[in-house]
Amino acid sequence: MNELTTLERRAMAAISTDSGRMLIVAADQRNGMKAVMTDAPDGPGSVTLEQLAAAKSDLVRYLGNEAPAILLDPEVALPALVDDGTLARGTALVVGMDASGFETVDGLKYTHFVEGVTARTVRELGGDVAKMLWYLRPDKQDAQSRVGDEIRDLVKACEAEGLLLIVEILTYRLEGESEADYQAAFPQLVADAARISVECGAKVLKLPYPGSAEASAAVTAAAAGVPWAVLSAGVDHETFIKQVAIAVANGASGAMAGRSLWKDSLAVSPETREDLLTTRALPRLRELAAAVEGPRAG
Repeated sequence: MNELTTLERRAMAAISTDSGRMLIVAADQRNGMKAVMTDAPDGPGSVTLEQLAAAKSDLVRYLGNEAPAILLDPEVALPALVDDGTLARGTALVVGMDASGFETVDGLKYTHFVEGVTARTVRELGGDVAKMLWYLRPDKQDAQSRVGDEIRDLVKACEAEGLLLIVEILTYRLEGESEADYQAAFPQLVADAARISVECGAKVLKLPYPGSAEASAAVTAAAAGVPWAVLSAGVDHETFIKQVAIAVANGASGAMAGRSLWKDSLAVSPETREDLLTTRALPRLRELAAAVEGPRAG
């Protein structure tokens, strides 16, 4: 297990429930958030930067502040939502460092940092924790690959800033790979991705639900004591609740939920947003909090 420093332990506590389960609202999406604002008169593509910023502000105000932590981006949301007091004092801030999109090199996907964003920048934005996304195919890449080097470098940079880093890993289909072949390989890909990330120094992981109780247990074993949170990957709320319950029962340490909470609760209209976030998204967050507690609940 990659041991946490004292500062990292404090940050881990800040993004967790009272019983120590990670629970983070993910709101760092940009284009994905615009896409669900279907009341825009000229369609989601017409949503302006100002409208997106206003939606993120309400998402923090009515939803994120009810969770231990919220994940925000440094392109639209930050530093404004810290500086104007929208982010509550008791809600920890996770800063997403990854830019939208990816590049493909020799058939493999690579993400990039938001321009100018470093571990020091995360601190300057008021962040308690950093998060970075990498794409990984562990059947093609290992701990000595470009991705492995990038994970190691950022872990060290964050440690130097006294900053906890959440390493998010996504696997993906290769060109020419059938959906059936990919789905068959998926559980092992997630477990191997966890193993490689831990080999590179990761101390907290954000991973896709690997598909079953058995696969979740395999991921927990591969993580070798490093806590991992399940990401929602855009599935509906009811599906995600079931996935979280299974994953937590088999060793997962919590959840980071975005679209499963708010994808049908955002709008250009401030009145509509407030209504849907408080009457639809917030009850979902409370259900997720109960699921995160898992077998220890009750």
